[in-house]
Amino acid sequence: MRTILAATALGLWLAAGPAFAAEVEGVNLPDAVQVGGSELLLNGAGVRTRVFFRVYVGALYLQKKTGSVDAVLGDAGAKRVAMHMLRDLDAEQLFSAFNEGLKKNHAPDQLARLEPQVKQLEGIFTAVKAVKKGDVVLLDYLPGAGTRVTVRGEDKGTIPGEDFNRALLRIWLGEQPADGALKKAMLGG
Repeated sequence: MRTILAATALGLWLAAGPAFAAEVEGVNLPDAVQVGGSELLLNGAGVRTRVFFRVYVGALYLQKKTGSVDAVLGDAGAKRVAMHMLRDLDAEQLFSAFNEGLKKNHAPDQLARLEPQVKQLEGIFTAVKAVKKGDVVLLDYLPGAGTRVTVRGEDKGTIPGEDFNRALLRIWLGEQPADGALKKAMLGG
């Protein structure tokens, strides 16, 4: 009887909240999330470090786990990059980091084709003004719609284009990633 009660209590406890797959820098990351009607699994997570500052915990969620950059970039399904801020950044710092990552991983002609979407992203970050330690920035790719940007739980807009989402993913997973250790971690390594 005692075993049945213990098992029931454990089952109720587990059902009460999301299961956490990982804890990185004190940030609990769920093992699965819902994005646009799709369940996504935590593929990997790590810390974005710049110089010696810990900037954010980055997590990659996919429909199917993979360690392959080509598989991630070639997948037309829903996906999420979650950024759990570990320090305060103003809009200019945040956009500058994104823009730098885009420039490092794309040829000038590729960037020229993405200019309208990059301007839209800049506008979103300008409107947000700043992110603070503890804030969460979500970049959710919704097939057929684009990349939805959510800050502090508030939808800030959707930027069209699968090509734009692939370009964003290259910031973390490209040939010149923002942080090599974070790239490895996001790919489950």
